[in-house]
Amino acid sequence: MVNQTWTKPHISKVYEALSAIADKRIEVNGNNAICHSTSGNKYYDISFDPNTNSIMSNDNSAYYTGTISYPMIAFLMLKGQIQYSPNLLPPLANIKWKEVNQKFKNNYDQSLAYVLSELKLKDIDTQYVTEQIGQIYAEVCKLNLNYLGPKKIPPAAY
Repeated sequence: MVNQTWTKPHISKVYEALSAIADKRIEVNGNNAICHSTSGNKYYDISFDPNTNSIMSNDNSAYYTGTISYPMIAFLMLKGQIQYSPNLLPPLANIKWKEVNQKFKNNYDQSLAYVLSELKLKDIDTQYVTEQIGQIYAEVCKLNLNYLGPKKIPPAAY
């Protein structure tokens, strides 16, 4: 049986992952974690097998699109598999991604443009942020992560 690999995510998922870390919404326990959604009404289970470079999460993005999701990215960052600067965390804290994405009907380019414009209004150096996240995104795209078992159905809640 050939391993199925996750496809690369939209770059906005790196921003969402950093927000999850900044907001302390992810709890790592060995090769497993729980990541709470921005709404706080549901959480995702993440499992990782470093020996097979395989990961699974029961979030919507992973289940419905087969892409590497923000809970996966956040988990891999906290495990040291993906490098990031802690300087990125404060500017990306307290962003309600679910609301932003719904506002723009899950058009992630528009959601990201909106978030970056909001950061500019707070005098945050968005050029630094976008350059750093571009580097992280390149690292994520090189991971070649496999599915860890079959996809898991996301929790039903807002």
